This record gives sequence, C-alpha cells and structure tokens, in this order.
Amino acid sequence: MVKGVVGEEERLSLAEQRLSTSGEPAEVGLLIGKLSRESDRGYIFDLAPTPSNETGQRTCFLVNKDDSNNKKKKNTNPSNSSPSSSLVIDMDWVAEHAREVSRMMVGGITVVGVYLWAPEAAFKNSTLLLSQTVKGVADAAPRPKNGSDEMLLLHISYSPRRWTCRSCSLSSNITSSSLRPCDFKMGRVLNSLQAFRCIYKLDMRLPVFSEDFSGTRTVNDILRDTISIHAKELKDAIAMVDGDLVTVTEDLPCTSDKLHEVELLVPFMKHGSLEASNRKEVVGVLVFCGTVCSYSYLSPKEPVSQVVADIKEDITRSLRTRLDIIAEEAEREMPAACRDESETNSEMPDGKSVYQMILKPLRKEIVLPFPRRVFIPWLTGSFVCDYLLPSETFEAVRDHFVELLSIDTPTDDSFMEPEKELPNLTARSFWDATTPLYRASDDAVNKRKSRVEAVKGDANNSVTSGNIKGIFAAFILLIAVIIGSLLFARNSSEL
Repeated sequence: MVKGVVGEEERLSLAEQRLSTSGEPAEVGLLIGKLSRESDRGYIFDLAPTPSNETGQRTCFLVNKDDSNNKKKKNTNPSNSSPSSSLVIDMDWVAEHAREVSRMMVGGITVVGVYLWAPEAAFKNSTLLLSQTVKGVADAAPRPKNGSDEMLLLHISYSPRRWTCRSCSLSSNITSSSLRPCDFKMGRVLNSLQAFRCIYKLDMRLPVFSEDFSGTRTVNDILRDTISIHAKELKDAIAMVDGDLVTVTEDLPCTSDKLHEVELLVPFMKHGSLEASNRKEVVGVLVFCGTVCSYSYLSPKEPVSQVVADIKEDITRSLRTRLDIIAEEAEREMPAACRDESETNSEMPDGKSVYQMILKPLRKEIVLPFPRRVFIPWLTGSFVCDYLLPSETFEAVRDHFVELLSIDTPTDDSFMEPEKELPNLTARSFWDATTPLYRASDDAVNKRKSRVEAVKGDANNSVTSGNIKGIFAAFILLIAVIIGSLLFARNSSEL
C-alpha cells in the first residue's frame, strides 16, 4: 500500500503555473514516476497532459446541470463551476495516451497514475469515473511485475487551491470508494536518482518445427513465444555492476553519482529452449540477435537488485514494443498491399513490405529487422526513448516527444543511438544456422557463384592446351626412363 508520495518540486511547480494561466476549467493527464512495493513510497517526476483526441475534442471537460431545463451543459469557464458540476473524460483516449507514453519510458520509470486539474466539487461528483480512468490507464500501460499493484490519482484543485493525492488499488473491483488518501509533499527527487546502463548482446537460436511452416501460426506468434522464452532465461541472469557481482546477501544501496555499467550473464540453456522434441521435425532455426541498450534509475534507499530487475524487464519490454511496432506497421501496409497484388507477392526493395511477413505463417527463409531504440535527454540527466524503423529518420519521432510528453522540440544532435547492432530475426535452414562459420550473406553467395562460374569458364577454355601439355610431359618421362635403363645396363656389363 502506497503511504507517501513525493513529487519533483520544480516540475510540478511549472505544471501548476501552466495550468493556472491556461484558463482551462479541467485537464487530465498522466503521472510519470516510480512506485516502490518494498518501501510503500511513490515518486512523481513529471506530468504529461493528454492531448486532444483524433477529432480535435478535449479529453476532459466540466458539465453543469441546469436546474431549469434539467439539461447538462458543457462548462468552459473555470469561474462558473458550481457544486453540481461533474467531469466528462474520454477514458479510452487517456488509456491510449498511457500506452504510447509507456513505450517511451526506460527501466524503473513508468506511468504511475493520472492527474486532474478541476474544482473540488467536480472531483467529488466524479470519483467513480476517475477510478475507472485510473484502472484503464493501468491496463494500457505495462507495470513492473515486482512493482506496486496500485496507481495514483493526483488532484490539483483551483477552487480551493490545493494538491491532494490518492491511491487506487487494482487488486479489487473498482468502485467509488476505491480511492484512498495518502500523504503528498514536494521535494527534490530527480537529483537523488542513480543512473545505470546496460548494453545487452542478444543471441538466440531456436528450432523451427515443421508445423511452424505448414500450420496457421504467424511469425508474430512465433516471435512472441521466442521473447517469452528469453524473458525466462533473462530472469535468471547473473548481474555485474561496475565489475562487481550483485548478490542477494550483499545487496546494498548504491551511492555513487557516476553512470553505473551493468553486465548480464545469461545461464546457457537454463530453460532448455534449444532442446528438440522427438515428436516434431526440426526444419529450421530462428536466429534472433543484436544489441539492446537499457537505462534504469534507482531511487533513494532502493537496493541494487531492484535496478537489475528493472533492467531485465526493460530489455524484454523493449523487444515486445518493437514487435508491436512491426505488427502495427504491417497492419497499416496490408490494405495498400491488398489493392496491389503484385506488391504483395514481391519482395519490395525499399524494405516496407517485409513487415507484412509478421502477420503470415512462416513459409520461407526471412530476414526481419527490428526498429532501433533512440534516446533523448529528459529531466536532470535522465532519458526517455522512442523507436525508429530502418527507413525512418529523427523527424518521424520528434513530434512524439512534443505531443506525448510536452517537452521542447529535440534537435538531431540530442538523439543518442547506442545500439550498434540492431536486433533482427533470421529464419534459416537447420544446417545453415547451426554452422555459422559457413554462413554467408546473399551478396557473398552471389560472389562465390560468380567465382565458380569464372573458374569453370577458364577450365573449358584451357582444356585443349592442358591435354597437349600432359601428352608432352608423358613423352619426356618415357624417354628419361629408357635412357636410364640403357645406362644402368651398360654399367652392369662393364662390371
């Protein structure tokens, strides 16, 4: 149970100033921070207002009841709030905002709840709606498995002016009484965070069975199973922080201000993912390899094991997010591809239609590149991230940061790309994948074929001269043998 919440004073003060000068009667958005199950404390780093929906309508507004005609009227003036006013919130759009923002968070930082800018009366008249909104955000935004089972609701009231925070338990049915008050104060939170980075090299080889080629399972299904298998292996990985082994018995808080480097050592075949079943025919191998970069941040009094768990979960979540992006890209391309049958049946050189394979059964060898993860500085040395398809540029994600997080427009120089070898999936034949020393790219294979054909051509052109040289050499050898025999016979007679 969350008993106390600390908000970053600088960011929340700026948000209050923006809200008080905006003239808006109501606003809803997301809380970004951390919730700790062990310490029963929560941290709020920033507020992210939910933008208008696709039709341009506001996500949250006040409604007043007109006693004269018993009709509800939208209130657009903060000073006209009445004791009978209530809230209208587009819960689905707030949940979609939470889903998008959660993709941009790194290890240990998540969407921890919802904030509301509204008068006290409207808040009291809409507690059930607010509880349902918080529940929708919790369902849309993945939360750490070892994290808290609660979400926060921060109410910023301007009539009267005050801040109040409540926690909402997700383990029970949502009712109007699901919100429980908790202590809230402002302080310096971001300056006390410890930063950790992990450059994780992913290299998996999983068998592909005959049913994967002939059945109805799509590449998407196979990949999700692959990532789930690796998540189990990653959970048992041994961690080293700054070269020191992290053990449970000696797990102490980290106090250094430098960037800590984390290395994960995965046990070999811990869960038997490479074992072939005798009831299935192995016809190929999935090679899933590349580099994944993860950042994570440790709050005060948290042990190092917490940040290690956050990094492991962030790596798995990052892979799943990339897979979701590929699937969404394939769904966007599918209608256009269906209109052009030739485009569907061809391998497009621009790399777009390759993602349509994700929605189809695995029937041939494929090479599927994953989006790359890029980072941008966010608050007080911390980072947020986004994902770029191979054909995209920074311009494609620049608007994401501005719209979803309400931050200043980032420049190209501020983007970081620490992932040198992008994650990619390759489906290969069994022997080609299990003998990596003899594998070659398509270009290398074509070059090798060209060299073989050239050698064959030279051999055909020189076959005649080769035969003449062979006959001449045999004739010389015969003469040498005859002369030697004569000399040997002569020497024997003299003796």
